[in-house]
Amino acid sequence: MLDLIETLASELERPRELSARVLNYIGGTYGIDHDAIGAFLTDELSKLEDYEIDLILSPVFTPRLSDQAIFAELLGGSSVVREQWPRLVERLAARPTRARLVTPDARQHSVALREVIIERYVYRLRLDGAVHPSVFELLEKIPQAADYPMLKSVARAAVWENTGRREILVRYLANAPGTGNYSLQDAIELLNLVESRKPANLEELLTSIPRWQETMRQQLNIASAGKPFFSEHVEALHGGGRDQRQYDPRISSKENDLAFLDRLQSVLESETRR
Repeated sequence: MLDLIETLASELERPRELSARVLNYIGGTYGIDHDAIGAFLTDELSKLEDYEIDLILSPVFTPRLSDQAIFAELLGGSSVVREQWPRLVERLAARPTRARLVTPDARQHSVALREVIIERYVYRLRLDGAVHPSVFELLEKIPQAADYPMLKSVARAAVWENTGRREILVRYLANAPGTGNYSLQDAIELLNLVESRKPANLEELLTSIPRWQETMRQQLNIASAGKPFFSEHVEALHGGGRDQRQYDPRISSKENDLAFLDRLQSVLESETRR
């Protein structure tokens, strides 16, 4: 438990840059000029109510998958039950744990974190998550050891607690290295896909992929065709048949999504072909 407390404190106290979203919120809500935000943080923040502080700092202290990976690696196959979380929060607040908030002038501002922010961070780390033994065994066979912390974080996601959905992850981890289609980014994309689309099991996912691929191809065909020019003169200015209008970045995103589905389909179906 001591290692966990120290790691939590270390992560909460590492320098964190305030995003434009946070800066604009402070400026707009409290009438603070950007060059005075540092003084606001050190002199005024502590005077605010808990809900106000949560509104200000929640974007800064909502953990991402990369944050969860640090604790997935620390915990390994173990977990911390929810009943222990309030005590973790209390101990971190009592230290006290101090945030180092970085403003656009690159200055760090030390702020004691209240329980409301510490609780937000701790409660969103999935400390009670666990990696199923069948998945843990496959993780250790992935040759890219540097990926292990993030992969463990992916594997601890709540969506895999469902047996049917877990078989999707098991199939991916079992087949991907051998097909040459493994990548950490694809494993993360698989998590995002299953969390958003919620297929019941591997069979349903494999049935759905061709439909999603066809929809994306149709969207790409429409987007790639571009909007028609309203006159021959305007078309000539853009290169005639060599349309030189700026490429739509949404097309690139859809192309990447389609390529991912192609790779995923290849990985998930590879076992059925043997």
